[in-house]
Amino acid sequence: MTNVLVTGYAKAPQGTAMAETYKYIGIVLEIDPHSDVIQDAEFTFIADLTKSFFRKLVVGYDMSQGVEHLIKHISQSYFAPSLNSINVAMKAAFRRYYENKNKLSSE
Repeated sequence: MTNVLVTGYAKAPQGTAMAETYKYIGIVLEIDPHSDVIQDAEFTFIADLTKSFFRKLVVGYDMSQGVEHLIKHISQSYFAPSLNSINVAMKAAFRRYYENKNKLSSE
């Protein structure tokens, strides 16, 4: 099996530029299913600095450590109105990854 892409989305908070532009926060993760390590990541943030910052936070993360550990790390590093939406989107991406990984393993 080669790397897989997984996405997660959440509604952007009202009153933010992201809500006006995209309406949703999107997270795309490239994951090595053999090691569960995030190889690359993209986010639908407006500012390039924010995209780069989040990429550094998540690339190399071992998803087998669980989503709560990553969310805690994000929460200690990012102070903005969209934090809750990011956490929701990340949880959705984790859930989607493991649901589909388990399907592939059973085939």
